Amino acid sequence: MVQNEPEKKIRHIAIIMDGNKRWAKKHHLPTLKGHSEGAETVQKIMKAAKEFGIEYITLYAFSTENWKRSKREVEGLMSLLRFFINNNVEKINKDGIRLRAIGKIGMLPDKTRNVLLDAIEKTKNNKEGNLILALSYGGRAEIADAAKKIADDAIAGKIKTAEIDEKLFSTYLYNPDIPDPDLLIRTSGEFRISNFLLWQISYSEIWITDTLWPDFSKNELKTAIDTFYSRKRRYGGR
Repeated sequence: MVQNEPEKKIRHIAIIMDGNKRWAKKHHLPTLKGHSEGAETVQKIMKAAKEFGIEYITLYAFSTENWKRSKREVEGLMSLLRFFINNNVEKINKDGIRLRAIGKIGMLPDKTRNVLLDAIEKTKNNKEGNLILALSYGGRAEIADAAKKIADDAIAGKIKTAEIDEKLFSTYLYNPDIPDPDLLIRTSGEFRISNFLLWQISYSEIWITDTLWPDFSKNELKTAIDTFYSRKRRYGGR
């Protein structure tokens, strides 16, 4: 690996986990089997990320647009989410990982939301790393929600409009203490952001692989990280 330079050390990797359905179709299996295999990959990548010293991993698990999928698939995904959390929360906790979530969590079914919130509460004091699940999440919705909160506070006299700048705006996002992603990974070869962390990825490096998410491996994560360290980041400067 290229030697780490302190000013550009990776702290946060965000991943658009794409390709579960295509993986299932490729293997002549039901769609939910693809999602199940994708959940297995999450466990492997969490372990690898910790080995590589990554403090934050944000996974695009369920978008606001995903509610448009068939009722059966949505129910299956919610069931799989509960299964994943229930089966992994003890290990996550033992490893010192803090589980967090961003998105319109109130839209999740009660049973799923309760399992999620219980796991978040159980791991809230952990400091060895952060796993952030983007659930019922949309980047535009997050920005719109932040704008509404700012407007409410301005009307209430809590802030002045002259004080509103990028730094202040950032404090109104879902989890403002989480640093912006250094690296955004998208699997399955699609060249789209898909409404993911639109504010936060302004200066993130992007790495795209044709590999479908269920086949994504520790070695590919290392390749993405190595690629990040080989790039020169200018942030608009020379």
